[in-house]
Amino acid sequence: MDRRHFLTAGALAVPALGALNADNTANADNSNRPRAVKTGAEQLAEDGWQRFAGLKVGVVTNPTGVLRDQTHIVDSMTAAGLKPQAAFGPEHGFRGSAQAGGSEGDYLDPRTGIPVYDAYGANATKLADMVAKAGVDTLVFDIADVGARFYTYIWTMYTAMQAAAATGVRFVVLDRPNPVGGTARGPQLDPAYATGVGRKPVVQQHGMTIGELARLFDGEFLPTDGGRLGSLEVVDVKGWKRDDLDSGLPWIAPSPNMPTHDTALVYPGTCLFEGLVFSEGRGTTRPFETIGAPGLDWRWAEDLNALALPGVRFRETYFTPTFNKFANKLCGGVALHLTDARRFDAVRTAVAMIVTAKARYPEVFAWRPDNWIDKLTGSDRLRRMVDAGAGTDEVVGAWAEELAAFERTRRPYLRYR
Repeated sequence: MDRRHFLTAGALAVPALGALNADNTANADNSNRPRAVKTGAEQLAEDGWQRFAGLKVGVVTNPTGVLRDQTHIVDSMTAAGLKPQAAFGPEHGFRGSAQAGGSEGDYLDPRTGIPVYDAYGANATKLADMVAKAGVDTLVFDIADVGARFYTYIWTMYTAMQAAAATGVRFVVLDRPNPVGGTARGPQLDPAYATGVGRKPVVQQHGMTIGELARLFDGEFLPTDGGRLGSLEVVDVKGWKRDDLDSGLPWIAPSPNMPTHDTALVYPGTCLFEGLVFSEGRGTTRPFETIGAPGLDWRWAEDLNALALPGVRFRETYFTPTFNKFANKLCGGVALHLTDARRFDAVRTAVAMIVTAKARYPEVFAWRPDNWIDKLTGSDRLRRMVDAGAGTDEVVGAWAEELAAFERTRRPYLRYR
């Protein structure tokens, strides 16, 4: 049975979010924390979604578009008598049933009866056609991001903004905290390397919320890429500080391989292993926190721990992925254990891991033949520098000026202290 038939068969016609995500909460004691942080969605739900009364709303969202009690916003709107006209699903789908690189297709949502359009991979013209077909006058975006340029949801938002500008509809972002905080790190994308995992000159760990990014996109990129929005509204988060790594909100896996908050914290760095022949841990219970390949052993962990990288400790590990790279083959490698998330630098750590792996295992180390690493880092610089024998400090120092420039560009759009 394919995903579309699974969904339309009514498998999601009962409340399943709690069961699907019960094991994905970053901190078990979140229920005891003061409920100080309020997402944009929570604020509008408290008012019965009256902000959208009389409007024809389309919602770009996925399973992370939930309230604190884990009710999905589309279900909450419907229950409040303000049923959306349509939903638009990103990578992994509106209800989240698809793996990496997949989506759910177009279908009628069995729970609400609203049409769901497959927005993953759609360009601005195709998405504008969907918006027009759905008859909406307001596009609402509510998806939890994880703060990395190559996570596709922010580019779905950019495409949706282009579609909104082309069709003249309002665009509303219901903001959420950035789970990896507000610090910007890493190289900036060279537009010559633009793809679906990075379309505009944004640094690898942007340190912005989706609402801040929407303002930046509208102010910096849309003017020369189809025109600015006629109407942009961002409902800011209340009670969150940009360097607060624990919002107290329940962790809802934003994609199948992002099961915990710790996964999100390491992802802006260790996702670079998608660009190597090494496994990035897909097909294990700790993707992106488990890295390795056949032929690796305890020495990599020893080399890395000798560097005394801030906020992280490496453990020798052995694993057999159930799918993706090296499926059903024994791999050796390292497991990352965060000891101080505030001091941890995911991008520098990943560069150190790559440099030490190449030095320790030259017979195993290799880039993916398609040079996917260039798409992830935004240019061929990291690959060429590592191949030339550059060390971690030299590689990281190479993007200092562009990182500082991005800091200046983003500053007017930042909303949180």
